[in-house]
Amino acid sequence: LYLIFTEGSTASSGTALHRVELSAEAVRLARQLHADRPADGEVAGLLALMLLTDARRPARTGADGTLVRLGHQNRVRWNRTAIAEGTELVIRALSHAPVGPFQLQAAIAAVHAEATCAKDTDWPQILGLYELLHHLEPGPMTTLGRIVAFAMVHGSEAGLRELDEATADPVLRNHHRAHAVHAHLLDMTGAHDAAQAAYREAARRTFSVPEQRYLAAKAEARTDPESRHEHTSS
Repeated sequence: LYLIFTEGSTASSGTALHRVELSAEAVRLARQLHADRPADGEVAGLLALMLLTDARRPARTGADGTLVRLGHQNRVRWNRTAIAEGTELVIRALSHAPVGPFQLQAAIAAVHAEATCAKDTDWPQILGLYELLHHLEPGPMTTLGRIVAFAMVHGSEAGLRELDEATADPVLRNHHRAHAVHAHLLDMTGAHDAAQAAYREAARRTFSVPEQRYLAAKAEARTDPESRHEHTSS
């Protein structure tokens, strides 16, 4: 279910960022599963993660279909009903069930959702949640999420050192999102020429047309001052 939802939320290839029919079906099936297994904390966490992620969908693309990253999204457009339901689910699950990866991912999404603007994001709390998630279920995307949070708490130079160590893993080193994070952190340090090259490399490595356009535009514009604080999630 999670893989179906992920493909619907951010299509791995093609001209559209979303495949709404996939994410909607995944949410429907997750609701059924939660109704059948209401005491299962990870099922509740999965449904919460889907709801909290999908709540941002209206703001993830501009009127022309261009990708809008989390830090620049118009949060008024977020689905507050879905956010409230997802937050309630994950709070209840964390209170009554053993902690699992889906619950932690949902908790991270909930912390992002409760911030009224990007600068109010509770990055120390997000970093702590990523540390727990990395301990329970390490993986490339968890590693990148943790590195972004680490950089937001401890500074971009510290984040770059963490990324340099992490990309010793060829799976991570070859992923376009690792290059996008690298570009973002370089921009934060003021190394705009190096960031431009990293954005171009990230664009070259993704099969998603919206992501290609976004990353290529970032490379051409070289990052403006405001976007140096932009989070690389969407």
